Amino acid sequence: MTDEQLDVVGIGNALVDVLSHAEDDFLVKEDLVKGSMTLIEADRAESLYGAMGPGVEMSGGSAGNTMAGLASLGSKGGYIGKVRDDQLGRVFSHDLKAMGLEFSTKMEAEDGEPTGRCLILVTPDAERTMNTYLGAATMLTPDDIDEDQIARAKVIYMEGYLWDRPGAKEAFRKAARVAHDAGQKVSLSLSDSFCVDRWRDEFLELAEHQVDILFANEDEIKSLYQVDDFDQALQHVRGHCEVAALTRSEKGAVIVSGDEVHIVDADSSGRVVDTTGAGDLFASGFLHGITQGMDLHRSGQIGAMAAAEIISHFGARPETVLSKLVLGK
Repeated sequence: MTDEQLDVVGIGNALVDVLSHAEDDFLVKEDLVKGSMTLIEADRAESLYGAMGPGVEMSGGSAGNTMAGLASLGSKGGYIGKVRDDQLGRVFSHDLKAMGLEFSTKMEAEDGEPTGRCLILVTPDAERTMNTYLGAATMLTPDDIDEDQIARAKVIYMEGYLWDRPGAKEAFRKAARVAHDAGQKVSLSLSDSFCVDRWRDEFLELAEHQVDILFANEDEIKSLYQVDDFDQALQHVRGHCEVAALTRSEKGAVIVSGDEVHIVDADSSGRVVDTTGAGDLFASGFLHGITQGMDLHRSGQIGAMAAAEIISHFGARPETVLSKLVLGK
């Protein structure tokens, strides 16, 4: 046990990403919905992996990417998520610890479910289509929540993808309860519009009663409130959360808190190669800003700059030290 305060603890599906370029006709052939995240079983993961072109493997997972971005910005953080004690699991653990992040979640035994992976197909327009085999990530339970670690964090950050498994859902609720009891903030990313469709009522309850900071893109927030207009969704969410950080791709982002509305321009300084991780890294920058005492607008600007770095190359982990790029140090 340590008394060191953390800025953010992320909780999510611990996955290894496999990224590959693909044409639109490949998505049609494989019956994939472009731009979506689909949960798949082991046999489908094997067949799709075999059909994909050459790929690049790297540690990933939505909250894992966010924590990597936070570490690159200089924040102190930790991560909670399940991997198996196999090659990919050990690589995942090593990567987090090498970044200076606390990661002590007990690994699944070698004969358990293998470490999860996300097969990501990137089309020429830089859109990413994700196919996720959760594997060992599904084994997250409330017993994996380190209450001391949660209580030491200014903010906990949880991905909506966790909601697809009952044990992880209860782990989420436990972490939120521990954080609030310690006087800390709870943040949630809605993750994916299809995820919102599956769990709309429960996400609405979370937004209204348990989440202090909500992250969503335009499609996700409109899906949550079942409206076609972004401004309508904005009016709904401002009455539910203390802060909502809503990304709009090339239109930038809108940060709303009560009567405050901050418009943040997109950072268009680089080219768009791969949109994988854009939302994850926006969350990195925004959470870094607010945990360092910056105002909402400046935090949103840091989020936009971090997102711009991640979409300028293949993969969802920063290739540049973000503290130097964004903060000049």
